[in-house]
Amino acid sequence: MCELFAVSSARAARVRLRFAEFATHGAPLEPDGVAGNPDGWGAAYFDGVDAHVLREPVPAVRSAFARVLEDHDFHSPLVLAHVRRASRGPVALANTQPFVRELGGRVHVFAHNGDLPQVQARWPLPVVAGRMVAQPVGQTDSEHAFCHLLRSLEALWLDAGGVPEAESRLEVVREFAERMRSLGPANFLYTDGDCLFAHADRRHQADGSVREPGLHLWLRRAAAAHEHEAHGLQVHASHAAAHPMAMLASVPLGRGDWQMLPRGTVVGLRQGQRFA
Repeated sequence: MCELFAVSSARAARVRLRFAEFATHGAPLEPDGVAGNPDGWGAAYFDGVDAHVLREPVPAVRSAFARVLEDHDFHSPLVLAHVRRASRGPVALANTQPFVRELGGRVHVFAHNGDLPQVQARWPLPVVAGRMVAQPVGQTDSEHAFCHLLRSLEALWLDAGGVPEAESRLEVVREFAERMRSLGPANFLYTDGDCLFAHADRRHQADGSVREPGLHLWLRRAAAAHEHEAHGLQVHASHAAAHPMAMLASVPLGRGDWQMLPRGTVVGLRQGQRFA
């Protein structure tokens, strides 16, 4: 089972993911010592309109690169991470999430947990003469869906001449999520560096069933020096003033008031606060 995780904060926080441990949340270690999500890992740490995006198509437990990342002192107000168990497309960098594209002069990042067997047939992505439109680099259903989302958002961004209204973007994401959900389990995280959007659906559970919940949400106003720790995760906010912070995860990570999101819920977050 793939794992999703994201942080949205009003101020930059230090988010340390120990991927070798984080990968075991939805799937424990197998007899050979590799986590049940053995096919790649990745994370995006935003810095303004751009993001540090690091990903690798190998088990996190065997990755020297992942261990370096764990010790790097990244501070970011917006973080998105994914651990992969391949269902469609070979194990390769091109198929490793999160996926990244540019639209409107900003980096857009997307990660998906689920299975969309008919997405290529139902949502073709034709080449458009004279236009630079989103096309997949790899072979996954997830990246194909992301390109479809960007095409749906393209006119909104181009017409705005800047960052479109959050509610306008949310409406496009909500319509996309409803159509995506009809194709199969469709939990996803998507951000344009300004807002973070999430869609909760069904997912493969530990007992083998496919059912909700697919995502959980944690909201709070961080204290002056807030620390949140869980197996494979450390979030540290050390600002003098309290500020909003939110986290999203496939399964609850550590203590706190984690809220199960019912199937079909679309969440919009901006600077740690929920606006939908």
